[in-house]
Amino acid sequence: MIHSAGKNRADENRAGRKENLVPRSLHELLTAHRLTPAQRRIASYLAERPRDAAALTSAELAEHAQVSQPSVTRFVALLGFDGYAEFRRYLRTATTEPVLERGGNKFQAAVDADLRNLAALRAQLADETRLLAIAGRLMASVPLVVVGYRVSAAQAASFAYLATKIHPDVRLLTDSGSVFGDHLRHAHRCGARTLVMVALPRYPRESAAALRQARSLGLHTLLITDRLVSALTPLADDVLSAGVASEFVFDSHAAVVSLSVALVEAMADAAGASARQRLEGFEDYAAEQDLFLRE
Repeated sequence: MIHSAGKNRADENRAGRKENLVPRSLHELLTAHRLTPAQRRIASYLAERPRDAAALTSAELAEHAQVSQPSVTRFVALLGFDGYAEFRRYLRTATTEPVLERGGNKFQAAVDADLRNLAALRAQLADETRLLAIAGRLMASVPLVVVGYRVSAAQAASFAYLATKIHPDVRLLTDSGSVFGDHLRHAHRCGARTLVMVALPRYPRESAAALRQARSLGLHTLLITDRLVSALTPLADDVLSAGVASEFVFDSHAAVVSLSVALVEAMADAAGASARQRLEGFEDYAAEQDLFLRE
């Protein structure tokens, strides 16, 4: 009897956890987790055709979403279900409710998500004191090291390109491992005191290793990322965040781009006359070399 009672309590506890784990709304369920690109294809199909999906086997769902059947299995486990049969039973009840409270198509919904992230960033920048202080620190580090891996490499390159117009020596590093270590130590010997790391989901392990190496050299680290709390934020001295939109198979980084441009603008403010001189010098060079097409 004692064993049976203990088992019943364990079953009740598991049921309670599952009730808390699975939201009533399918939309809440699909947006409550960080999904891989393959899992987003499944979520997109479910969001657009919930009634059809409720009648599909896992193999059929995989075919319709154009993913593998193991991807469906991992997706269902991530959402908190014990198996596909339980997930399909949930779908049959969830489809009686409105799934997506939004107007327009999925492309418009993704733009709406970007707009929400931009609105949140706008509110965050109402107090510009901290951004200006961080920008001043970046200008004081000569050279300034900028790092990004995988999808974040493009954002790091964009920030580094713009910062070069303001800062006298920006060094973009997208290699990892021992090559990164060589370049970082060389920059440190040349006077670098700050490293900027751009790290967006999904966070590469190389990003954590780079932040640790920078800290071991005594460099101040600024992390530009999508949220204030993650596996990487304890490794950084300063964190600037802007949300990413996850409606598509791949994230949209519109708010992160705006944050990066705002940081360069703050660097220009911190640099003062020297920034104006560098910008004017570039414009003279561009005109001399006829770099750009006339509008």
